[in-house]
Amino acid sequence: MGVRAPQEEWMVPRRWYNIVPDLPKPLPPYLKPNGEPVRPEEFEVLFARELVRQEFSQERWIPVPPPVRDVYLLWRPTPLLRARRLEELLKTPARIYYKFEGVSPPGSHKPNTAVAQLYYVSKEGAGRVTTETGAGQWGSSVAFAASLFGVKATVYMVRASYGQKPYRRVLMELWGAEVVPSPSDRTEAGRRFLAEDPNHPGSLGIAISEAVEDAVKTGAKYVLGSVLNHVLIHQTVIGLEAAEQIRYFGDYPDYVVGACGGGSSFSGLFWPFYHEKRVGKAERDVKFVAVEPVAVPTLTRGEYIYDLGDTAGLTPLIKMYSVGHGYKPPPIHAGGLRYHGCAPTLSLLVAEGEVSAVAYRQREVFEAARLFAQAEGVVPAPESAHAVKAAVELALQAKREGRPVTILFNMSGHGLLDLAAYDEYMRGVLQDVEPTAEEIMANIARAKALLRQ
Repeated sequence: MGVRAPQEEWMVPRRWYNIVPDLPKPLPPYLKPNGEPVRPEEFEVLFARELVRQEFSQERWIPVPPPVRDVYLLWRPTPLLRARRLEELLKTPARIYYKFEGVSPPGSHKPNTAVAQLYYVSKEGAGRVTTETGAGQWGSSVAFAASLFGVKATVYMVRASYGQKPYRRVLMELWGAEVVPSPSDRTEAGRRFLAEDPNHPGSLGIAISEAVEDAVKTGAKYVLGSVLNHVLIHQTVIGLEAAEQIRYFGDYPDYVVGACGGGSSFSGLFWPFYHEKRVGKAERDVKFVAVEPVAVPTLTRGEYIYDLGDTAGLTPLIKMYSVGHGYKPPPIHAGGLRYHGCAPTLSLLVAEGEVSAVAYRQREVFEAARLFAQAEGVVPAPESAHAVKAAVELALQAKREGRPVTILFNMSGHGLLDLAAYDEYMRGVLQDVEPTAEEIMANIARAKALLRQ
């Protein structure tokens, strides 16, 4: 049998999976600063009505609109490949598979939800959207989708990534988006952070604050790249396809692995396998492993608390794992993982022991990515490289134990616009950064004080 599963149009899902009805306990509500639950209609100031409905939906399956599926067919189903050369290089009995989302026009998993969100926004008559982006994967996906549906887009790009990844900015502008380095002088939130530090590297939390403020003040709609339920729901096309494709090999995963910042790419892959496990369809006792950077150790060193989704305090309070909304993430190259919190659904599953989490340092992550690129030819995005590192570690563990396990991970994007990061790694100037316990605890304490937790 070869290394590539079939890619047939019928495999592209006609419905998304919503994990909420299958969670081990109900999701804690979003809260206002005074502790009152946020009503769904209050989200409509920012989001398209249909997206708000999906956010609070208890339905297990949500239909994919035909116009959205038609766009998906430009690149979906994405490849599911067996990394045989990597297996041979590691001399492991493990079987390693990866779902390659880097074949989309923007080069990552992000358009799976960008296309859906922009479709609903355009259908409701909004002419402009605002959003944030870290590494530029989400921003370029919004720019791509906005161009398809005739909507203008303003993207607040984390300043550290704006400097590190100039070609992502070019890509966004090529698709017609306006790109603003964040923090900026365009918003009150941005001006406040620049006043504190004129060279502030920015963070996803700050960029979210700016995008939300812009949308509220101008009447634009806001679109979000991760964290919230509706975003993760759209990403389940990844896992729904993968569940069909891996059976082509007569195989089933023992481990499903993914990088985790806000949690959308990992959730998109593992949710459908979680569903199969819940309803007795899983062929093995599959385990789920989230992978994050040591520099932003949300799941491994954070706490499960109510915290703000942004840095300036413009979003509701979300029950999630967090290192505190005031945490200033170091300017690591995995810009998409520089987020202080984590999706509430994923946070609940980690708290309940359904999902485990590991963290790795930047240099060891790039070493695993180099190994993968030399074995399989694909250059991973720095975010995806975290999943590569975890898959390699699981494969080496299987080698030590003599167990022929099956590992499936999400190659959420390619790294061909991240070569400056690889250049730093190969020149030996890439730095490892790890926050102190005091730094994390101080930021968590400030977050907990919001509701006197």
